Amino acid sequence: MYLSDANEAELVVEEPEEYVETPETEEVFDGDVEVNTGLNKALDTYRKLIEKNEGLEPLTEKQQEALEKRIKEIEAREVVETIEEHEPVEIPCEKGKITIGPPTLTRFEKARIMGARALQLSLGAPPFIPIPKTARISLDIAMEELEQRVIPITIRRVLPNGDYQNIPIDYFD
Repeated sequence: MYLSDANEAELVVEEPEEYVETPETEEVFDGDVEVNTGLNKALDTYRKLIEKNEGLEPLTEKQQEALEKRIKEIEAREVVETIEEHEPVEIPCEKGKITIGPPTLTRFEKARIMGARALQLSLGAPPFIPIPKTARISLDIAMEELEQRVIPITIRRVLPNGDYQNIPIDYFD
């Protein structure tokens, strides 16, 4: 009952893939046509968003032409696929010429300078000014030193491409 008749059974033998012969197909690529599926998907999403934002009414002919014009402009843009190596270069700093960032210290730079100097003072570094009578902690001394611009610190401001400018603290307004 559980055994089948030998005549009824079919023997199926599958060959491993490495032995199976497949007809060779020749791939044909058109060199001029570059399909960027990510760009096409982004443009389709952009088109849907514009059509959705316009409301329930379909786009007018003028709006449709403007949309197609914007999409053609986006398609015509150059796609950067490789990043060229850039060696960081120091931008020289002349007195009164700060080319990277604002001409004053940012609040983050001030905080970093005061924190670093307060730590130095708390670890026993000599102060650059006479200690004010109102100073209770090392941070008060560091704030006064920063206001008088006597701390020998240089700020390095870096651009996204790696170029940088070293600016002495007394160059800031």
